[in-house]
Order: sequence, then C-alpha cells, then structure tokens
Amino acid sequence: MVQKTSNAFIAASWIALGAGIIGYLVGLARAEMLLNEKGYYFTVLMFGLFAVISLQKSVRDRLEGFPVTDIYYGICWFGTILSIALLTIGLWNATILPSEKGFYAFAFLLGIFGAITVQKNTRDNLALKE
Repeated sequence: MVQKTSNAFIAASWIALGAGIIGYLVGLARAEMLLNEKGYYFTVLMFGLFAVISLQKSVRDRLEGFPVTDIYYGICWFGTILSIALLTIGLWNATILPSEKGFYAFAFLLGIFGAITVQKNTRDNLALKE
C-alpha cells in the first residue's frame, strides 16, 4: 500500500534541504579563506547533493524493478562516500576554528539528508499520480 507523503514531512524535507544548503553557502560567503578553498567546499557540496540524489533514485529504481546497472549503482555509492570523504579530509586539514568545521560538516549532512528526502517525496508523490 502506497500512502501519500504528509505535508508536514514534505515541508520538513524542503526546510532541511534549504537550511543545509543556504547555511553552508552563507558560511562560505562569510568565511575568511581563499577563493580556491571556497570553490573546493562549494564543489564538494554540489557533488554530494548530486551523488545522494542519484543514489536514492538508483536504490528506488532497483526496489521497484527498474533496471539499474551494477556499475552505475556502484558509482552512485562511490560518489556519495567520496563526497563525504572529501569534505572530511578538507575540514581535517583546514586552518579554521573547530566550531566552523563542525558547522560545515553538519550543514553538509543536513543538505544531503534534505536532498534524499525531497527526492523520495517527489518519487512517492509521482507514483501516486500514476
């Protein structure tokens, strides 16, 4: 049985996505770091968001019986893990305050969680319309 996703969960998902991305980007804009460092962290965020959305879609496709190649499925997992590892390595070696490191880590995790849940909600609600 497929149930419609509640409006509260949809709103919470969008708020998590927005808070994570906007918080991370505002933090980057206000940070006192070189432009190439800001570019690195921005790229890691965008890569992470794309990777988790693609992973969520491929996992869901497999569950619903749509063909997903093992290589694509593996690349999705690799991209997701790599984006988290790149952020971790970047923050570990960054010369910023520990509180800033924590801020970026949690904003990143909130953003990718929000992306996964928004993708899930979108997919669930499309399935109900069909």
